Order: sequence, then C-alpha cells, then structure tokens
Amino acid sequence: MSDKKRTVWNFFDRIEGDKVVWIIVLMLILISIVCIFSSTSRLLEGSQTRLDIVKSQLFVVAAGLALIIVCYNIKNIKIFRWLSQWGALVSFALLGLLLVKIDTPIIRSIELNGARRILQIAGFQVHVFEVVKVAMVLYLAWAMDALKKGELKWPKKEIWKKILFIYFPFVAILLMILPGSNSAALFIGGIMFIVILLGGGNLRDMALLAVLAIVLIAGCWGIYELSGHKALGRIGTAVSRLSEHDDWEQKVLDARPGSDEYYKALDKIRQPYSAKIAIKEGGVLGKGPGQSTQRYVVPDISEDYMYSFIIEEYGLWGALIVIFLYVSLLARGSIIVRNCGKDIYAKISVAGLCLLISGQAFLHMFVNADIGPMTGQTLPLISHGNSAFLCFSLAFGLILSFSRIAQRRIEKEQREAQPLIELKENVQAGLDELDSFESGETPTDDILDEMNDYGVQ
Repeated sequence: MSDKKRTVWNFFDRIEGDKVVWIIVLMLILISIVCIFSSTSRLLEGSQTRLDIVKSQLFVVAAGLALIIVCYNIKNIKIFRWLSQWGALVSFALLGLLLVKIDTPIIRSIELNGARRILQIAGFQVHVFEVVKVAMVLYLAWAMDALKKGELKWPKKEIWKKILFIYFPFVAILLMILPGSNSAALFIGGIMFIVILLGGGNLRDMALLAVLAIVLIAGCWGIYELSGHKALGRIGTAVSRLSEHDDWEQKVLDARPGSDEYYKALDKIRQPYSAKIAIKEGGVLGKGPGQSTQRYVVPDISEDYMYSFIIEEYGLWGALIVIFLYVSLLARGSIIVRNCGKDIYAKISVAGLCLLISGQAFLHMFVNADIGPMTGQTLPLISHGNSAFLCFSLAFGLILSFSRIAQRRIEKEQREAQPLIELKENVQAGLDELDSFESGETPTDDILDEMNDYGVQ
C-alpha cells in the first residue's frame, strides 16, 4: 500500500481506469450545462426562468455522474455480465408497452408527432429507444461471449443457439422499433449488426441476416401501401423524405406571404435551413454565449440541432472541440479493447458502446449540416433529454469500469511476471564486486587473490 499522502494535487493520480475518458465525460457535461442554459426559451414552462432549466439540468447531471461512479466502482465484471443477459428482455418489455399503447395511472405511452417513443412511468418520461440502444449492445456482447464459451446449454445445435439468442432478438427488436421511428430502427439495427460482426459473427450468416432485415423492411412498406397508407405511418414518412424532390425554397418564394401554401412550404424548410443559417452565422469565432438568434426559430435546437447551435455561438473552434472529443473516445476505446485481453464480453461491450456514442454523434452532425434526411438523433451527453443523458451516462460508466478492470489485470500480470534471466547469487555477487572495483573502491581479498593468480600486481 502506498504511503503517499492524499491531497487535492494528487487526486487525479489516484483515479484508476482511462483518465482520457474521464476528461471526455467531464468536458461533454460542461458543454451540455452551458449550452442548455442559453440554447432555447422553449424549454420554459409557465413562470420558469433559465435558472430553473439550469437547476433541472444540474440535477440530471448529478444523477448521471452518480450512475457513472457507481458503475466505475463495480470491480467484478461478472455483475455486468449477469445484468447484460436481461438486456433483450427489458427491450422487449419496453417496446411492447409502446406497441400496445398502454395507458394506466402508473405507466402511459405518449404519442408525439404521430409516433410512440416515450413511456411516462410514475411521472418520469423514458425515451424507450435510448434505453434499447445501450441494453441491446450489452445483451449481444453477453450472447456472443456465452456462445463462444459454450455457456448456452440449450438448444444443443449451435445454429439454433445463434438463431434463438442472437438473430431472433436482432430481427424482433428491429421490427418493434420500426413503427415508432424508421431512422432509429436503421441506426440501432446497424449498431447491433456491427456488434454481432465484432463478436465473430459468421460472414455468411451475417449476409443472410442483412438480407432478411431488408426483406422485412420492404414487407413493412408493402403493408403500408396495401393498407392505403394507414398502417405503419412512419414508413410513409421515411419514403417521403427519401423520395421528395419538391423545391420547397422556391415554393416559399413563389407563394403569397401569409397564405396556407406559404406556411406549409416554410414549415418544410424551417428547421434544416435555420440550422444551416446558424452554422454560417457562427463563422470561425462564433457570436458568443447567449447570442444565438436561430434558437428562436428552430423548435428542437436543444435536442436535434444542438450542434448547429454550438457552431452559431462558439464558431468553428467550438465545433472542432466537440468533434475532437468524440474522435478521442473512439481512439481510447480501441486502446481499452486491446487491454481487455481475452475477455470477449468486455471487448465487445467497450467497442459497441464507443461506436454507439460516436456513431450517434456524427449522425447528429451530418443532419445538422443537411447531409442526409432528418433522423432525430441527439448529441450524446450534450443535447437536452433526461433519459438519454442517463443512458449515455450508464454507457460511459461501463466503459470506465471495464478500463479500470483491464488496468488492474495488466498491473497484476506485471507484478506476477518473472524476470527473463534469474542470476545466481554467486554470479550476482561477482558482478557487484566488479562494479565496486571499477568505481575505485578497495578490492576484496577474493579479487586480490585472483589478480595474483594472473600475475597482476
């Protein structure tokens, strides 16, 4: 045990795990607090002030940090493995409650923009898709690890184990998300696919799985068409976004200001165009904290368009800092994966969670830059959203915990490692005497005897 006195100055020296990931987490949280404070007044309700919004965000941040610290202090990876095996069941249960449109005094599904993605549980709103993202990454990491270790005792044939524990949950979760959000289904499905691939999924099986997913999505589109555009309405939303070629900007210019046609066309371009305006007006240095003008135009700037808001207020430098943080997470994640050694579950979990966080961040940035259709993906640990913040806090807590466990394993191996060459005592003693002689010290009797034998006076 170290006798080093504990002070504020050596606090960070005592923190175990990947310190760079700790810095990334703290930086993202600080950016979130500052941006939520000045991003929009649309979050205010009744007589609330911006200070109330900051207090609310600080409460969520405190809960998120507590969750990170709890996960970080769990030193037994078996606890995480045991919890991860319930990830698919939790996802099925939450998505099932959405699909049946549950409406009870305790649990109620909320419809927003024609889709059900939120459960209100005892007054707290849970964005189900955010929970499913993290839960399914951990579940698939456990399933792939258990399959390779032979821990799945039933069914007997390996192909049926893959179908029951890996492929069926993948397909079922994908289908259950589709009615609520096509973009979320594609993104979560893509992350799950990559996790299975990283876990050593058979390439032939993966190709068949990809084809099956495409066929199922096409089948959902067929149901949408055959029902007269009544069933699976989100499919129609996705098709319209991808196939739409109307020049809504020109329609705004051509329509009479104040007419229905004018406002309809304006609504179509309001958010993406305002986001691009915010990026352009931000320039290199930005307008400064609290000086954004587009926050009054874009309803979801604190969520779906947070990155454009950051650029407007903090400029190119602020944008590059955010990009650097998420890229650094990917880089540190690769180092943690390498340090996990032969622990397949830890390696897949860390890789999957880092890809989930960084992938969603860059998808959010692409949408803000008008590269591709709107997806509604938030900026992890920065955008407003209580359940999303807590879910990503859990993800970061797991990454930090796995890095801590990996670091302890490496330190233990270093302590237990034997030297490559073990010198015998007499050889070592001879070398010590030779060092003393060369340094000018008085030779011992043994060395003098040897010198006399060789005729050295």
